[in-house]
Amino acid sequence: MKAVVHEGKTGFAGLAYRDLAERKPGAGEVRVKLKTVGLNHRDLFVLYRHQLSDPPLVIGSDGAGVVDSVGEDVANIKVGDEVMINPGLGWQKNSAVPPEDFEIVGFPFDGTFAEQIILPAANVVQKPAYLTWEEAGVLSLAALTAYRALFTRGRIKPNMKILIPGIGSGVATFLLQFAKAVGATVFVTSRSKEKCEKALELGADKAIDSQENWDVALDGEKMDLVIESVGAATFSKSLNQLRPGGTIVTFGASAGDDVQINIRDFFYGQFNLLGSTMGSAEEYNEMLQFIEKHEIKPVIDQVYPLEQYAQGFKRMESANQFGKIAFLVD
Repeated sequence: MKAVVHEGKTGFAGLAYRDLAERKPGAGEVRVKLKTVGLNHRDLFVLYRHQLSDPPLVIGSDGAGVVDSVGEDVANIKVGDEVMINPGLGWQKNSAVPPEDFEIVGFPFDGTFAEQIILPAANVVQKPAYLTWEEAGVLSLAALTAYRALFTRGRIKPNMKILIPGIGSGVATFLLQFAKAVGATVFVTSRSKEKCEKALELGADKAIDSQENWDVALDGEKMDLVIESVGAATFSKSLNQLRPGGTIVTFGASAGDDVQINIRDFFYGQFNLLGSTMGSAEEYNEMLQFIEKHEIKPVIDQVYPLEQYAQGFKRMESANQFGKIAFLVD
C-alpha cells in the first residue's frame, strides 16, 4: 500500500510517499480502507519528535473510510461499514486526566496517511450520513479537542461571552461553531483581515485584529471564558479580557510555550486556568451526538491528493489555512 512515511531525517526532509507492506487485523482489530485523511498541527510537530533511530512512521491522526477486513472477536463492526477514526488510543471514559497509557494515532504508532490502517475496533465509529467523505476524514481530532475544551473543561452555557484568539485553525473553527450552537456570544481575533471576515461569515459576533489593543477593540467587553491555543503571543491579552472569576482553558501553544503573568492580578481576579488535551471516547461520542443534532460540518480549507502531501504541510506551516486541510486517498 502507498503511505506518507517519516524516516531518516528530521522535519520535512524525512517525509516520503512510498510503498509499505499490507497487514491483516488481529483479534479485536479492524482494517479500514481510507478514503480521506486530515492534516493537524500535531503532524508538523511529530516530524521533529519522531526519533531518527525509530522505525519508519506513517504520519496522520484523522481519517475516514470503509472497513475491508475484520479480526476475530470483533462485534458490531463488519466489512463494508463506512466509518470515521477516533484517534485517541486507551482513553475510554471521561476523566480528569488521560490514562498513563493514552496515545494518539500517528505517533508513536502508525497513522492515517496511507491507503489502509489497522486499529482497535473501539476506535472506529459509523460515519454520520450527512457528512461528505472529505468532512468525515478531517473531523475527529480537532472536533474532539474543541468539545472537551469548551464543554468538559470550560463548562460552556448559553449567553456566555467567549473569546477565541487566533481564529483559523481547525479546532478554533469548531470552537466557534460549537459555541454559537449553544447560544454563546463569540469574539475572535486574528492578524488576518481575511480570516476575521470568514469568522464573521461563520457566525462570530465580533472579529478583531490580534495586533490591536483588545480592550479598546472589544469596547471594554470582559469574557466569561477564553479558549487559548496561541500561547505566549496572546496569553497576557487573553487574561486581561477575563471578567473577575472568569476561566481560561488552554490546549496549545503555537506561538510559544513560556508565558508570564502578574500573579497578584491573577489571584485578586479569582481567575481559573485549566489545561485540556483532546478527549476520551465517551466525549467523542457526545461530540458526535452534538454535531449531528446541530448538523455541524468542518470548515474545509483545501483538498489535495495524498501524493501532494507537501503542499498541505507547507500551507499549514505558513498558517494560511482557515479550517481543515484534507488529503484524498481513494
